[in-house]
Amino acid sequence: MTDQSVELKNLAEIPLDVKEFLIKTCSVLSGSERRKFMAGTVKLPGKGGRRRAERELGWDRKTIQKGTKELESGFNCIDNFSGRGRKRAEEHLPDLLKDIKETAEPESQADPTFRTTRLYTPLTAGEVRNRLIQDKDYKDSELPKVRTVQTKLNELNFHPAEVKKSRPQKKSKRRTQYLKMFIK
Repeated sequence: MTDQSVELKNLAEIPLDVKEFLIKTCSVLSGSERRKFMAGTVKLPGKGGRRRAERELGWDRKTIQKGTKELESGFNCIDNFSGRGRKRAEEHLPDLLKDIKETAEPESQADPTFRTTRLYTPLTAGEVRNRLIQDKDYKDSELPKVRTVQTKLNELNFHPAEVKKSRPQKKSKRRTQYLKMFIK
């Protein structure tokens, strides 16, 4: 080895510049490539490398263990990020959207100007939630909160708003003068 190379087996502590390089390289990589890099780096010093990497580099030993298995087997572990998190309300209550639609639709009106396909309903999300409890026999504890019902109403293209009827245009002076030209 040359004078400038670093042999990790004989060092009591990893030099600061090497430490920074390893941490920076690890932060640039992601997924199985990152785990494999960590496992390869830990194998260099030999026995006790995982604990040392955890102590000096801040790497998780379980992540290093997973990377070691990936290196040895040649197969990449696929992370199931989509399987995490909270499920949608429709997955817990399959008929919820249908019941919200049945509750809001009879009282809804189209946009009076016919410029959009939106449906306006005088019912608030809280009122729709209360009607689901009364009419559709849902329990208060199993139904989502008012904010979620509001989101579902928006997804179904129901927009709770005060329903305004279309009004005729006011007569303006300009329009009246224009019409007088033709009446003469």
